[in-house]
Amino acid sequence: MQYTTTYQSPMGKILLAADDIGLTGLWFEGQKYYALNLDKKHEEKEVPILKEAKHWLDIYFTGKEPDFIPPIHLIGTPFQMEVWEILRRIPYGETTTYGKIAKKIAEKKGLQRMSAQAVGNAVGHNEISIIVPCHRVVGTSGSLTGYAGGIDKKIALLKLEGAFKEGYFVPKDSTAS
Repeated sequence: MQYTTTYQSPMGKILLAADDIGLTGLWFEGQKYYALNLDKKHEEKEVPILKEAKHWLDIYFTGKEPDFIPPIHLIGTPFQMEVWEILRRIPYGETTTYGKIAKKIAEKKGLQRMSAQAVGNAVGHNEISIIVPCHRVVGTSGSLTGYAGGIDKKIALLKLEGAFKEGYFVPKDSTAS
């Protein structure tokens, strides 16, 4: 059984979902893949895991790095899980690139190379935004693409963490909404 609650962040309404193991979803209202894997039969109930996630968000949105992580229950393919684990290790206030993540996975698997596009697809399907920090991944050239919550939110999250760097740009074919 999954449980849900909402959280009003400074960047908009967030839907949180959890099961008995941990947080299973954190989505900005209206984002791409919104509540994609949420059980159709879920209950709106603020269980302890969801209360802990809200507390984490309260701290985070003050511009501080929380000193704990609520229990998380990531559900995905083995490749997605591998990418999401790398995302979880990106330090607060820092960024990395899709290409660097692809290189790490290729090295681990003994491959010559790995597709940064495949990594981008896995990053984009991350169900637990912010806590599993997919917003900290940028293009090799500093392009701010690929955030399911919208480029405007990606920029705001990077600025909140002090990770927004001079030289980042939004490609013309991208929408900042």
